[in-house]
Amino acid sequence: MSLLHPADLEPASVATGVYASRRRYARVDAAVLLGLMLCLLMLIPAKLIVPNMTDLGRPALIIAVLMSAWWVLVRCNPRLSMVGPQPIRWVVLLYLLWAILSYAVGFLRGLTTMEANSADRAMLYVAAFAGVLLVVADGLPNWDRLRLVFRVFVWCAGFMALVGLLQFVFWTDVTVYLMVPGLEPKGFVPGFEVRGAGVRVASTTLHYIEFSAVMAMALPFAIHFARFAPERKSRQRFVILALVIAAAIPTTVSRTGFLAAGLMLLVMVPVWDGRMRYNMAVTAAGLLAALMFLKPGLINTVVGLFTGASEDPSVTSRTERYDMVQSYFVQRPWLGRGIGTWVSPQYQYLDNQWFAQALTGGLVGVAVLVALHLVSIALAVIALRRASRPEDRHFCAALISTQIIAIAVGFTFDSLSFTTFATLLPFMMGATGAVWRFTHPRRAVRTSTARWYAA
Repeated sequence: MSLLHPADLEPASVATGVYASRRRYARVDAAVLLGLMLCLLMLIPAKLIVPNMTDLGRPALIIAVLMSAWWVLVRCNPRLSMVGPQPIRWVVLLYLLWAILSYAVGFLRGLTTMEANSADRAMLYVAAFAGVLLVVADGLPNWDRLRLVFRVFVWCAGFMALVGLLQFVFWTDVTVYLMVPGLEPKGFVPGFEVRGAGVRVASTTLHYIEFSAVMAMALPFAIHFARFAPERKSRQRFVILALVIAAAIPTTVSRTGFLAAGLMLLVMVPVWDGRMRYNMAVTAAGLLAALMFLKPGLINTVVGLFTGASEDPSVTSRTERYDMVQSYFVQRPWLGRGIGTWVSPQYQYLDNQWFAQALTGGLVGVAVLVALHLVSIALAVIALRRASRPEDRHFCAALISTQIIAIAVGFTFDSLSFTTFATLLPFMMGATGAVWRFTHPRRAVRTSTARWYAA
């Protein structure tokens, strides 16, 4: 007679191609490293970097670059790597091949010193992007570890939202109290910008629009844990976090934030039952009433952002660049001018990630970025259809909403030029690969519940 734990069974020994995910007790695994990266990324102001480094010298980005090396080393050891198909790996491979080709095309064209330095930084970011995406997709062993990482993400987003609310209410840069010894500020430091009856705040990010987009991406997961956390007290805490995150979106006084929140609701409402929709409607009405009471003129300002968009300089300046973008694009339509080479002040700001992708990577670069988004959406949709538990289905829908948001906000600002958003994007993409793997019909599902059997 012997005692066996069902999680000690090696699925690969059952049949060829079955997923292998050994149950190991490790002090530091992918979930711990990803949680650390999220804390460094979201809690420390984006302006702080390691001394004598570029804007990619943020501690979180250094960890992200190291993740790419970690993933490669793990793949070299068959006893450590996660076997079984993973579609998102192939899209990442296309992304890496395009980046290398685009880098070469840029230098063949001939680059200025500013363009060359920017291209080098872009390639380092490619390593960070791929590292985060692949570690999330392949490194997390089960639903419990995935949810742990996303709980860390929501708590960090709640902290960012609180900092933004304090900035908005007191007109004080709270981030000056978040200085970390050993780091130094570098580059653009976001201040306060008055727009109508409100002041725009950026919290720990580098821009108001980036802050609004990050809050919109975090909101569906805060709602998820407020609904599905196992304990009542935990659910109550996530309800508060969801309210704080939702309240932070208007503080940016940004069309992008409201557009992103609307797209999130468009995706999430179909998976909510009638009671959940009613609760969300009541909560939204309460937040709107509180906002009208605290900042009566802010509602008119927000409405004016959309009704007066055709006369808004921030909109007209974007449309006036269309002819310039077209003139550069037709010169190199297929492979572009080279990754990372559209750099200010040598060139104008575009405030449009899709235009920047077209100019630097050509149609091929745009197609690769579209493929990353569409494959991520497809994997999350497949996982949603496979999932049998409402909790898992809701989580998959939240992941779908993040990709829709990312596609949309790419038209409103240079999303991949802002490192907080640009690091969270592969994090979300990798999570779609993870849920696809967790719901795969040939995967032996593992639980954390210890049930012992006599054999």
